Amino acid sequence: MSEPNSTRSRGQGEGARLREAPAPELIQASFRLEIADTPILWRGLGLADLAHISMLLEAGVVPVKPGGRLLALLLELEATPLETIELDLALEDAYSNREAWLRRRDPEAAGWMGAGRPRREPATIAYRIAVRERLLTLAAGLVDLASALVARARENVDTVTPDYTYLQHAQPTSLAHYLLSFAYPVLRDLERLEACFARANRSPAGIGNINGSRLPIDRARLAELLGFDGPIVHTRDAMWQADGPVELMALVVAMLLGVDRLAEDLQIWNTSEFDLVELADRHARVSLIMPQKKNPYSLAFIRGLTGTLMGRMVSMAAVGKTPSAQMDNRIFAIGEVPRALDQTIDAVRLMAGVLRGLEFRTETMRARANEGFAHATDLAEVLMGSCGIDYRTAHRIVGLAIRKALEQGHGDDVPRTVLEAAAREVVGRAVSLPDRELAGLRDPHAIVATRRGLGGAAPEPVQVMIEELDRELDRHRDWHRDTVKRLAHAETHLATLARTHASRA
Repeated sequence: MSEPNSTRSRGQGEGARLREAPAPELIQASFRLEIADTPILWRGLGLADLAHISMLLEAGVVPVKPGGRLLALLLELEATPLETIELDLALEDAYSNREAWLRRRDPEAAGWMGAGRPRREPATIAYRIAVRERLLTLAAGLVDLASALVARARENVDTVTPDYTYLQHAQPTSLAHYLLSFAYPVLRDLERLEACFARANRSPAGIGNINGSRLPIDRARLAELLGFDGPIVHTRDAMWQADGPVELMALVVAMLLGVDRLAEDLQIWNTSEFDLVELADRHARVSLIMPQKKNPYSLAFIRGLTGTLMGRMVSMAAVGKTPSAQMDNRIFAIGEVPRALDQTIDAVRLMAGVLRGLEFRTETMRARANEGFAHATDLAEVLMGSCGIDYRTAHRIVGLAIRKALEQGHGDDVPRTVLEAAAREVVGRAVSLPDRELAGLRDPHAIVATRRGLGGAAPEPVQVMIEELDRELDRHRDWHRDTVKRLAHAETHLATLARTHASRA
């Protein structure tokens, strides 16, 4: 990247309207920022240029000879590694640097680059291409994450574990049921992603700035050449859709919240106080001062990234809060949104790896599932069903019995005598439960086995959910495969068409 040359006329693509070269402070503050996004936009800019010139040749706007030479140069530029191209900060952005590269080789042919399109159009196209590619990669990562969750659930259908609310024992459940509670949000993430992709994969090409163009620009043809599902109909709307970056960042935050919640649980479970899981060494980090420490760094990283991207979601809303035709604000979104998608892809892949390497302390889970009066809800329900007591009264009896058991030092058990005394105090009479029934309430496996209804933790409904998730994930895999194949076909067709036109020069 070269520093600005003060003797150079202002932005070679800008014409003669301005007398002065750009101020060094403008270059430092703004142009450097735009140029920094070049690696994100470069490939999409190349596709946008190839499609635009090919369409203008087909429409007879660009003469065959210079148009063919221009396409040949564009193909050469595409084959040139970006790191070998010296980008001039004074030329303001990646598009103007591309145009300057072409002008140095064939000024006449390069003069057709801007026919019928503003400076920001190619960058807007490139941004959408960068977004759609990352959305597809993210979709594959989400499928892999959900697959990891389902695989670990399948291994642990019969593993009993305590479920917690407010970090306190709530009820016994199965580890599979717990894990699947994170798989279903991933399915919703995939559904949101595919809907978001459908909106992102619309073409702004050929808008002619704000009100269309007098040139015979075929916007449907441009969309086809670029692999978009169709053009954005209204040319002014296509110029700068402020809701797009906000939607993408909201998508990112929604999916990371699910990943973060799992990371927060696992970080707590990984403590010596809980000791329910242990991260693989490859996902941990040592303390450089405390030799005994194995820090769950992967989980802490995911939590920190989630908070950071929540802030960026708000910043994208602020960027869009402008007069309706103020397009330059989008320079802050063009780089930030793809980078956020890249970071989310990495986080999703990291969590999938953590899950596959995670060791579940299943014996500790089984022991803990019987602690903390986790059978209390079931005890109240049995009182309701067996003794003709309404649930609110049964709830009071069990709550009082637990208080008395704690005061009398009975640990996590509620002896029959304590339960009967609580019942006499609440309803004025003793209640009678068979010893077998009371013993069954102290067996977490037996409690979990009663949850046979739709979505419950018993093995049967858990198996049904696993099969449902498998089917849905197969459907999302098919969508991903077909979409990638279709876009690759469009790109191959565009390159072939450009080479054909170039050969006629």
